[in-house]
Amino acid sequence: MKKFVTVLAVSLLAHASMALAAGGWTDDFPAALAKAKAENKPVLIDFTGSDWCGWCIKLQKDVFSTAAFKKFAESNVVLMEADFPQGKKLSPGVQKQNDELQAKYKVEGYPTLVLLSPEGKELDRHVGYLEGGPDAMIDWIKSSQKK
Repeated sequence: MKKFVTVLAVSLLAHASMALAAGGWTDDFPAALAKAKAENKPVLIDFTGSDWCGWCIKLQKDVFSTAAFKKFAESNVVLMEADFPQGKKLSPGVQKQNDELQAKYKVEGYPTLVLLSPEGKELDRHVGYLEGGPDAMIDWIKSSQKK
């Protein structure tokens, strides 16, 4: 039974990782920065509590899962999720990375959005839910790049 649970957990994590990659999001910060440098795009880090934070879940539904945002993001930004779930387990490496990113960027609440230059310099941040749907998010990203 223990082996079955372990296999099931690994399978679910693999499926979740593939789904994340398919949606354009990564949980690998060094890979996100490398892609940003190669494509000369900013990195948008979504610090989230994906399975317990109501505002994070609403942001995912109202913005990140929309066709308008996905289309914009594909050409204009590298998407990175730093998740702090309560009910699901992250790999130890991803958990350590996310904890380090949380400390580095002094994230104290969720959701927190941090926009970085391709070199990793913080351009802007938004703490809390960003009202206005995908258009507001796109406008925030565009205006933050001009600062």
